[in-house]
Amino acid sequence: MSQYSYLSTPDPEFADVLAKLPPQPALSESGDISLIRAGFKEAVGEHDKHLQSRLPLASAYTMKDHKIPVEGGEIVARCVVPAPSADKSFPVLVWFHGGGWTLGDVHTDDYRLRMLCVALQISIVNVDYRLAPEHVYPTAWDDSYAATKWVVEHTSLLSAALNKGFIVAGCSAGTNLAAHIANRARDDPFFAKTPITGQYLQVPCLLDPEADAGKYKSELLSMEQNKDAPSLTRADIVYFAHQLKIPPSDLGLSLLLQPSHAGLPPLYAQIAGLDPLRDEGLLYAKVLGEAGVKTKVDVYPGVPHGFNFFYSQLRLSAKLESDVDAGVGWLLSLVA
Repeated sequence: MSQYSYLSTPDPEFADVLAKLPPQPALSESGDISLIRAGFKEAVGEHDKHLQSRLPLASAYTMKDHKIPVEGGEIVARCVVPAPSADKSFPVLVWFHGGGWTLGDVHTDDYRLRMLCVALQISIVNVDYRLAPEHVYPTAWDDSYAATKWVVEHTSLLSAALNKGFIVAGCSAGTNLAAHIANRARDDPFFAKTPITGQYLQVPCLLDPEADAGKYKSELLSMEQNKDAPSLTRADIVYFAHQLKIPPSDLGLSLLLQPSHAGLPPLYAQIAGLDPLRDEGLLYAKVLGEAGVKTKVDVYPGVPHGFNFFYSQLRLSAKLESDVDAGVGWLLSLVA
C-alpha cells in the first residue's frame, strides 16, 4: 500500500540501536532447522530475562499444562488462570505462538501471557501445536482448532465464562492460526452457542508469500520494500512457508484471499512499519472493516517484525506491550 511506504523509514531510536549491533544473519540463512531452533530458543531466554522482574506474584494466578487429544496424538496447552475465586469466572484468550510454524513452544510467550492473565483477569490457553517440517500443513491448523474446541468443553478447568469473551490470538505465524480459527468457527455449528468474540493478531501473517494476490497485488508493496529488513526477511518468510509443503494456490495460508470476510469477530491488530508483512495486515483490517467487522489497529512506524521481542529496550516496544492491554480490553468491552 503505497500510502504507507513512509512507515518503512527506520525509527531513530531503533536505527541507533541497530547501528551498535554486529550484522545479523537472516533467520533462514543456514537452512538447518535445528540450528534455527537453537538460536530462537536462546532469543526466548534473553527476552525472558527482560520480563523477569515484571512477572506477577505466583499467588496471582494458577498455571497447569493439560494434554489435548488431536488426530494422530496429543498436544499440550499451558493454561494460566487468575487466582481462584469461588464466585468469579473469567473470559478466555486462546494463544498461538509465532516462529514460522517451525519454531517455538509454550515457553515462547509464557512470561508475557502470565502478565496478560493477571493484568486483564483473563484465562489464557497457550497452545503447543505441532511444528513443521516434521508435521506439514494442515497439522498445526487442525491442532489449533481442536484446542479451541477443547476450551469450549473444559471451561470449568479454566474458571471460564465464554459469554464474557472468547478471543483467539497469536503472534506472527500464530496469527495465521488464530485468523483461520475465526474463519472456520464462523461457519461451524459447534460454535453456534459459544462463538469466537474477538481476534487479536500481533504482526499478522495472512498471505502465502508466493500466492497470486489478484486484485490486491498493487496494494501489497511492503514485501518488496522491506525484503531485507532486520528480524524477518522475505527469504525467511518463503523458507518457513516451504516447510509446510502447501502449494501457494491453496488458500490455507491466505486468509486475506478468502471469498467472504462477513460475520467474522472483531479484530485488534498490531502492525510493524518495517515488516515485510505490513501491508497484508493493514489490508486485512481494511477488508474486514469493509465487510462490517469492527476493527482496531495500532501501527508502529519504522520498526521490524517482532521488534518487541528482539529489541525490547525500545520505547515502541514498551508502547506495544501497553497497547496489548488496551486492545484486548477493547475486544472484551464489545461483549460486556
